[in-house]
Amino acid sequence: MWQNDKAHVACLEQEIGAEWVPHGHPERHLMPLADRIKQLRTEAGLSQAELAEKAGAGDARQISRYENGRITPSLDAITHIAQALNISIDYLVIDDIPRRPLHIDDHGLTERLAALSELDQTDRDSMLSVLDALITRKRVRALASGDTN
Repeated sequence: MWQNDKAHVACLEQEIGAEWVPHGHPERHLMPLADRIKQLRTEAGLSQAELAEKAGAGDARQISRYENGRITPSLDAITHIAQALNISIDYLVIDDIPRRPLHIDDHGLTERLAALSELDQTDRDSMLSVLDALITRKRVRALASGDTN
């Protein structure tokens, strides 16, 4: 009967999003998420109350609970926090993901790159060669001028 109750609780937790970490490794993602929220909030110069307001998270106590790992934010809360901090959601929740802004003004580049899948393999290879050449040229010029950005 205990195992049945345990399975029922696990099922309920999964349904309501009460636990958003892999079973067997509760500390694996909980603390990095908490640490990242605090780090990003601090870097943005926001108080917990200001982040709570921007993310619609209620009040500063809710952000404090997230940052101290007492509770794990729901996916909806993580989405709002990512939007408030302009950081990709994957960076918040997955270890070893490069930091990227959530919103990038790419002047339509994303849509154009997605449309490359419409090209045949030869044309895609040609386009990749052109991109590689442009990126290499930019890097060489930066190295030659001493500019590392």
